[in-house]
Amino acid sequence: MKRLVLGIQYDGTPWHGWQTQLSGHTVQDRLEFALRKFTQADIKTTCAGRTDTGVHAIEQVVHFDAPVERTASSWVRGLNTHLPPSISVRWAAIAKDCPEQEFHARFSARSRTYHYLLYNHPIRSPLREGKAGWVFRPLDAERMRAAAQCLIGTHDFSAFRSADCQAKSPIKIMHGIDLVRRGDLIVIKLHASAFLQHMVRNIVGSLIYVGTGRQEVGWLGELMAQKNRHLAAPTFSPHGLYLANIDYDPKWELPQAPVDAFAHW
Repeated sequence: MKRLVLGIQYDGTPWHGWQTQLSGHTVQDRLEFALRKFTQADIKTTCAGRTDTGVHAIEQVVHFDAPVERTASSWVRGLNTHLPPSISVRWAAIAKDCPEQEFHARFSARSRTYHYLLYNHPIRSPLREGKAGWVFRPLDAERMRAAAQCLIGTHDFSAFRSADCQAKSPIKIMHGIDLVRRGDLIVIKLHASAFLQHMVRNIVGSLIYVGTGRQEVGWLGELMAQKNRHLAAPTFSPHGLYLANIDYDPKWELPQAPVDAFAHW
């Protein structure tokens, strides 16, 4: 068997997250159904990072061991035939053979990038429903950007960790955080070695407190030092959260493309 790698894009609004459930109403369940239809075989998939209910993916990366041989374009067309409009296979590739390591969607990843899309306007927009978090109070993007700088580097992110998080350690490397504003839309881009459960949504909620003036710019630094989740802002809506990119060593030769923060909105 050859290890196949897929780039998956999905609208998470109608699904109960990525990971398979008894209900069968998850992205993983629907992808594995499509694989069964296309190959006539039961195939289990492994993803780079699980996403929660309502969370979207610009590019989720998945691997599995293929029981049949097909061209990359055939995998893309064949699987998309059996997938609903909210899920699409964007590319397929045979994992390159590396003697020292077998490709693994999760463990071969060097880092991950999430985007959070905020709609900042006094009136809610039906066109943004389910696709962006809404903040009706004016947000000061410069204050938010300044507040986020203390998160960059290697830190204990317990202040932004869900009580149900199963990660072995709260210590992660935040490679960078940036905020880009275009009119009423703000994209918060977070690039880290890995993320704790609800970490992005908890950080975004706290940045909003700073952006509206409810808290001072230095507040996030205080939260980091106190390592107490109860002192931070509530977990913000999942609707504006997008798994944007998984970074791998070029040796794997995956057909990934750079992600433009506003290309999908």
